[in-house]
Amino acid sequence: MRVAIGCDHAGYPLKAAVLDALRAGGHEPVDCGTHSIDPVDYPDYVSAVAQAMLDRRAERGVILCGSGVGAAVAANKIRGIRACVCHDTYSAHQGVEHDDLNVLCLGGRIVGSAVVLELVHAFLGARFTGEERHARRMAKIARLEQTQQPFPESKP
Repeated sequence: MRVAIGCDHAGYPLKAAVLDALRAGGHEPVDCGTHSIDPVDYPDYVSAVAQAMLDRRAERGVILCGSGVGAAVAANKIRGIRACVCHDTYSAHQGVEHDDLNVLCLGGRIVGSAVVLELVHAFLGARFTGEERHARRMAKIARLEQTQQPFPESKP
């Protein structure tokens, strides 16, 4: 699988380990930067990963920043990108299986290199189930993305 990977300066120290793991797992990484610990703005690298996916140069993306939160917020602003911070393997695979997650956001200041590799493995090994309930929910998410408005008929 082609996997776009990007990071800011806080995620950079873990990027080499993720790149090595991708290659060892038979995946083809698309390195979207950054290439040092010099301070940069994570939205620039989120955008580069998303563009690689939208251009079909990659099927999935992995973004490393300090906490993963800012990267997830930025990534989810881009139509067609479904990103989440995952710091446990259940969320990493379940997010793909149920929510068709296509970008994994990780906190370089939160998890260590061993956990990062487990999370990436769980994320890339999972597939969307396509079950009716999940497909129905994904259609509603697509509608939110298109209209950028809540559903007037929704009442909890």
